[in-house]
Amino acid sequence: METLAFTTEMAVVLGLLGFTIFLFVSEVIRIDLAAILVLVLVGILSYAPGLENLADVNHLFDGFASNAVISIIAVMIVGAGLDRTGIMNKVAAMILKHGGTTETRIVPIISGTVGFISSFLQNVGAAALFLPVVSRISVRSGIPVSRLLMPMGFCAILGGTMTMVGSSPLILLNDLIATANEGLPDGQKMEPFGLFSVTPIGAALIVTGILYFMVFGRWVLPAKRDRGADGGSGRSVQKYIETTYGLRADMFEINVPEGSILIGQTLSDIMVAHHLYILGTSYRGRKVIAPMADTTIEAPARLAVLGLRRVVRDEFAEPYGLEILPALDVFSDDFAPTQSGVAEVVIPPGSGVIGSTPIDLRLRQTHGLSLLAIHRGEQTMSHVETEDHEATHIGAVPFQAGDTAVVHVQWDRLTLMKNDRNFVIVTTDFPQEELRPQKVGWALAFFLLALGLILFSDVRLSLCLLTGAVGMIVSRVLSIDEAYEAVSWSTVFLLASLIPLGQAVQNTGTAAWIASQILTLLDGWPLWSLQAGLAVLATVFTLVMSNVGATVLLVPLAVSIAVAAGADPAVFALTVAISTSNSFLIPTHQVNALIMGPAGYKVIDFVKSGGIMTILFLIVSLTMLNVVF
Repeated sequence: METLAFTTEMAVVLGLLGFTIFLFVSEVIRIDLAAILVLVLVGILSYAPGLENLADVNHLFDGFASNAVISIIAVMIVGAGLDRTGIMNKVAAMILKHGGTTETRIVPIISGTVGFISSFLQNVGAAALFLPVVSRISVRSGIPVSRLLMPMGFCAILGGTMTMVGSSPLILLNDLIATANEGLPDGQKMEPFGLFSVTPIGAALIVTGILYFMVFGRWVLPAKRDRGADGGSGRSVQKYIETTYGLRADMFEINVPEGSILIGQTLSDIMVAHHLYILGTSYRGRKVIAPMADTTIEAPARLAVLGLRRVVRDEFAEPYGLEILPALDVFSDDFAPTQSGVAEVVIPPGSGVIGSTPIDLRLRQTHGLSLLAIHRGEQTMSHVETEDHEATHIGAVPFQAGDTAVVHVQWDRLTLMKNDRNFVIVTTDFPQEELRPQKVGWALAFFLLALGLILFSDVRLSLCLLTGAVGMIVSRVLSIDEAYEAVSWSTVFLLASLIPLGQAVQNTGTAAWIASQILTLLDGWPLWSLQAGLAVLATVFTLVMSNVGATVLLVPLAVSIAVAAGADPAVFALTVAISTSNSFLIPTHQVNALIMGPAGYKVIDFVKSGGIMTILFLIVSLTMLNVVF
């Protein structure tokens, strides 16, 4: 193969690549800032004599309007819209129901599901849609989100190899094959690949990814807690309440069977007699959170009970023949830290509730507040008996100015109380967002519209997704401000700023020069080594430039090498297209950039986990390519 002449522009581009990798790995500055710095350097250097091909300065910022970046923005908004309607909560609940709360069971379910979805939907779209699901699963299972997002993200990338519409390189491949056929004799022309031609290869890669994290996850995944783990709510508040007021009660779900002697008794009678708190009831599918105190017990029913474990077990469940479930079941969604928790509400001077008792105010009915304690001066009065406090019938205690009411409440109800001047909400660290289950129809309609356009039309991907996003905003599933908040702008700037560097690698001939150098070294080697060399080359290129650019550059080279060596050119071309999905080492792939912020990953986390995954990808993909074809 002819070797290209090495130019000054190539030397500058290689220097910029090395500088970028250094900034990413060392993290001396944030990687989104590093990407912006590289963008500026590419633009400034383009004005230097002899470096005009680095970038077209008139189009330097076109990356911010690229198909990939607009698609990411749109899919984040679509995912936020689905999340706001509560759909993602239900998906999380279903996964937890089948997977329990153990990492070894949850990871395969999440990763396998996302891998399947990404075989038809662009991998970044599948990953973005599942971000809120994984966040909720993390909260309810206690597994750090950093141990869930990387397996999910990697399998989203791997899922793109399952079908010929799963990733941009595979979508493009048949067009490149048709172009290459024009220069081939009739006996060597390649047949286009069918939709599911690559499915055995993609399925093997997804299974490999899942097994990799199941076997080696404890060593290669970061174990730290992170900002996505609890969403800033629930657990931190509960810990503060325990420390401040000594309220160390636990939540239980209790089954009341037919024939129980509790039938006909009111919740108030039970709570006062047994020094515990009933926060929810479920009877014949009708679930009530913060039920009225005069509600009577019917059976068979489920009760959500807050109290000291010893009291609930020995003085309530056992004497009445009730079953304590090992974990929340019916109430698992309602009392997840993302949905509800313990909060503090102060009675200000001049409040209209001063002198009234909680029973008079019917706090449960009017505000959804389950009163756990009243803190007055140095004294804490609690209805729930704990190790440090005697039980007090606080429902009959009149409120005074300055009292702090410690309550259990659904976060959406607490958000609504912020405008009530009779109360001052002290707790601020909770999800202050309004769920809109009534908008679920609109959210699903626009999501399915976007998905239908992607699968069954030739409309540009970004426009398909933006149609769904705008539809959700117009139908008020989300407000425009909420849509802006849903976008991870650090991810947007990271990806958009790196696009000019990738273009410089291609425009200056640097990519072609690197390819010619490596392939010249491989000249005369066995067919399997040539194929492996192409796979490694495609892997390296996709780390520093777009996978589409790498495919366009390398597929013609692969076809030429295969024809010259007597190999199957279609298999060599497919090797390149699949290997451009082998992008796990650094967070330059859209999916890796997407999950980096929510999980608090560092570049070294990708190097550590992605290094082995990269090798496994090469081994499995090359093996399956030769077995299948």
